[in-house]
Amino acid sequence: MKEIHDECGVFGVFGHQDAAKIAYLGLHALQHRGQESAGIVTAEGDRLHIHRQMGLVADVFTGPVLQRLPGSHAIGHVRYSTAGSSSLQNAQPIRCLFAGGALALAHNGNLVNFHELRGDLMERGHVFHSTSDSEVLLHLVASSPGRTLADRVAHMMERAKGAYSLVLLSPAELVAVRDPRGFRPLVLGRLDGAVVVASETTSLDLIGATVEREVLPGEVVTAHRGGQGGAGEPVEVSSSQPLPPQPLARCVFEHIYFARPDSVVFGQQAYAVRKELGRQLAREQPVPDADLVIPVPDSGVAAAIGFAEVLDVPFDMGLIRSHYVGRTFIEPEQRIRNFGVKLKLNPVSNLFRNRVVVIVDDSIVRGTTSRKIVEMVRSQNPRAVHLRISSPPTRWPCFYGIDTPSQEELIASRLPTMREIADAVTADSVGYLSVSGLHRAVSGQASGGYCDACFTGNYPIPVEPGYRPHRDPLDR
Repeated sequence: MKEIHDECGVFGVFGHQDAAKIAYLGLHALQHRGQESAGIVTAEGDRLHIHRQMGLVADVFTGPVLQRLPGSHAIGHVRYSTAGSSSLQNAQPIRCLFAGGALALAHNGNLVNFHELRGDLMERGHVFHSTSDSEVLLHLVASSPGRTLADRVAHMMERAKGAYSLVLLSPAELVAVRDPRGFRPLVLGRLDGAVVVASETTSLDLIGATVEREVLPGEVVTAHRGGQGGAGEPVEVSSSQPLPPQPLARCVFEHIYFARPDSVVFGQQAYAVRKELGRQLAREQPVPDADLVIPVPDSGVAAAIGFAEVLDVPFDMGLIRSHYVGRTFIEPEQRIRNFGVKLKLNPVSNLFRNRVVVIVDDSIVRGTTSRKIVEMVRSQNPRAVHLRISSPPTRWPCFYGIDTPSQEELIASRLPTMREIADAVTADSVGYLSVSGLHRAVSGQASGGYCDACFTGNYPIPVEPGYRPHRDPLDR
């Protein structure tokens, strides 16, 4: 139930006889990070095989499709579009053939100097087939000098500005890299001697891999065969840090919403952090006469539990979510109010009557969904409905891989007071977590190490005035 989305999830495996199937399972555990398209590239000999399609992982990769993806190395991708339109041409991984051989890339994040880089590449004769900034990264790597793929990636990192967690695959090696500020997560593990990398630990959990560590901000990790590089040689891992260290700017929204609750992200389990966000929210924005605390499922569940614990108020699943909502549906006539929300949520009747209800959610973006949810609860005749949000007001757009609306569309930017926001969503009151409370819940200190630009407007990498990731001539 959210109007805000992360761009995608990436996965890679090097040195496993069932690479395509392992990649399929890894992507399945990352499905929450992108539902528009899915793709896998495998390496066999000196060839890279690819299959990409619009849709969910389980629909895209049937048994016969996986059989057409041979090889012991693979990378995969699930996508939600931020930079570039939602179409097959922008699906990933992206594959190319260049002077160094075959190469494929999968990307999570967003470049803030995308237009500058692509304009420069086009002036030099590069031809683009998509509107995604990920293709810019592939061109930068392919056209960079260097003896090894890691050397080429290091040159790319000197030019690319913004957020990127990447996996690249050639027939001989897999490279994983995070941008120097570490905006997006990426973890490293082992499975039966193979090396695996993924956006979240849930992928490694599903396939039974051992989580070794995070790929560090600014780190380039290379997996390759030892010895003569033959199929029987063990997989070895090398690492480098091409750029000087930079201040960390890990995306705090990974903790608030994006990561699956059972993932360990930036060294902490998302579920535990979200409960602490709810506890801190209750301390800052209590509802003294509350009778019932309910979450907006699924994103608000952990925070609502923490909120209820601190106030010692009963917690209940007052809104039941349908998990079988497809990407498209036939919408009835306008007389059925709030159809879009009712398709996903339905209140438990008689739970709210004459009670003071607190609804807990992770964020409000435009406010349209929040209004419909509050109205849905009001239809059950409560005495009062209060809305509590386990993050600060979202007042600025994100340019590092989150599809937020323009600033004028954000309700907390348009409406300066909590009273006005409460009136807009028809709640008796609205209460947000403070910025300092957010950081204390996440890291135990008032600030540091996280990007909170969507709440504060303090962008760790400068963005040109008027920049929009979607502004692209091919999208018209």
